[in-house]
Amino acid sequence: MRRTGRVGRVGVVIGLLMAVLTGCSFTEVLYFGWPEGVTEQATQMRLLWTGSTLAALAVGVLVWGLIFWACIFHRRKNRELPKQTAYNLPLEITYTIIPFLIVAVLFFYTVVVQTDVQRQAADPDLVVEVTGFQWNWEFRYLEETVEETDQPISILGDSTESAVLVLPVGRTVQFELVSNDVIHSFWVPEFLFKRDVIPGDNFGYDNDFEVTIEEEGAYVGRCAELCGIYHSAMNFEVRAVGAEVFDDYIAARASGMSNAEALESVGEPGLAQTTTPFDTNRTRRSASD
Repeated sequence: MRRTGRVGRVGVVIGLLMAVLTGCSFTEVLYFGWPEGVTEQATQMRLLWTGSTLAALAVGVLVWGLIFWACIFHRRKNRELPKQTAYNLPLEITYTIIPFLIVAVLFFYTVVVQTDVQRQAADPDLVVEVTGFQWNWEFRYLEETVEETDQPISILGDSTESAVLVLPVGRTVQFELVSNDVIHSFWVPEFLFKRDVIPGDNFGYDNDFEVTIEEEGAYVGRCAELCGIYHSAMNFEVRAVGAEVFDDYIAARASGMSNAEALESVGEPGLAQTTTPFDTNRTRRSASD
């Protein structure tokens, strides 16, 4: 008993040292390495991750406890053969039912969260068409047009300026993903979500998804599917702003302003803050060549 208590105290001390030395707050510890995310959907996925990890730890502690208990209290003391529990039907049924229940519960909550994360509103607040191409991005607000041309407001990235996609906080944003060449993947790490951008007939594969951003800020976006020689250059930026600022930005774009001019008119930096364009002109030579 004295030895068991000593082991328990050592375990507590080790756990406290790990929390202190890693510099994590109690909230961050409960994330178990999962990023916080900035969308409503990311929060749901993080909660699923936390619950699954806690369940795994509980099962692990139980299994480890049984192993240590068997090692300590059932170690060999003499040559007498201990009582055997082979072919114990009630015990075997219990060992079968408990794992099944654990898997069933985890499966249920996974399906619930996945269904909710992939749910699409019939009438989202904003629809953005995302076109991936070798090797950049074009974004179009399908329901917002430029007054002079009556064409959807567009943001096009190139080798001189990274595309900055401006989105409102607190509104449902639906993305419609399109590719005209190869498979790309639309990924904003802070969304904790990515989706492949597949060209041609998708055979039932849904290229659309939606998010509700909860925090203002500038977040880098990337292509997460190897798509060619300049795949690593396919970066863009999501600029999440307040709903009123977004409305003013759309009005500025509708009047004919460029993306950078419209951003500056609402008090935002005109160029991307989280990434820089990559010059794909390989014909240039330095003075030393």
